[in-house]
Amino acid sequence: MSGHIVVTGCAGFIGSHLTDRLLADGHTVVGIDSFEDYYPRACKEANLEGALANSACTLHEANILDADMSAILGGAACVYHLAAQAGVRASWGSSFEVYTRNNVLATQRLLEACVAAAVPKLIYASSSSVYGDQDELPLREDMVPRPRSPYGVTKLAGEHLCGLYCANHGLDAVALRFFTVYGPRQRPDMAFHKFIKGMLEDREIVIYGDGAQTRDFTYVDDIVEGLVLAQGAPPGAVMNLGGGNRVSLAEAIATLGEVMNVRPRLNVQHVEAGDVRDTWADVSRATELTGYRPTTNLASGMAQECAWVAGKRSMI
Repeated sequence: MSGHIVVTGCAGFIGSHLTDRLLADGHTVVGIDSFEDYYPRACKEANLEGALANSACTLHEANILDADMSAILGGAACVYHLAAQAGVRASWGSSFEVYTRNNVLATQRLLEACVAAAVPKLIYASSSSVYGDQDELPLREDMVPRPRSPYGVTKLAGEHLCGLYCANHGLDAVALRFFTVYGPRQRPDMAFHKFIKGMLEDREIVIYGDGAQTRDFTYVDDIVEGLVLAQGAPPGAVMNLGGGNRVSLAEAIATLGEVMNVRPRLNVQHVEAGDVRDTWADVSRATELTGYRPTTNLASGMAQECAWVAGKRSMI
């Protein structure tokens, strides 16, 4: 692949792993990240330490809405759009303005800039949150999306914008729906990170709901592999990236306790607005179009995240 690869949100959980992978594969990476204060800046800076030690990586600290995107995108072979305001529970109320700005408006501006720069491929990070609660499982891309949170609405809007620019302006845009990603560098607000830290500190861990709700947990390396494979996906494709680890929250916590050799102590709270009951990805479309096949089992992935959290406790 000739030309550099642009990664928006390059300092985040998934973006930093993708950046490392692309550099390891021999690509030149131009990253952009606004270092939003959703969680400590020091975490993001640590995520990029290895990448920035590589002369093939350049970082632009800026918001897409303010940056000179023509300079960043000129000559790019591919753009990965991972930058977003994250979090289902935080997306209600007055915070929605931040979500619409960073998830919808920024995506539209980036798409416009990609068309102007004749970027040959854009890969958009969407979310299983677009599905909401469905009557059938596993979740398939041909189901009508019914997001249950403002966050999910903004991610679905980004998908629709990608489809519009593909259909009307010829931009080869692909959308990937991520399912509950975990692993080293996971954001401090995410469940496994909070569970591990609480158990390391012998504290109760808070869960919302009865624990019977299920999730398709996806290890970050599998997500990154799916992102790389998506370079070969056809224009306009929308694909699930799941991990094949659909288990209940109670089962996941029990597995985590076994990995850590700790008996979890639970503080059960009511389900919060926007949380869905079950997720489970049908990844057959991604397998057919790109060869995607997740390989990491839950216990192995949890052990990797546990080791990372234990080593970063002073920071997070």
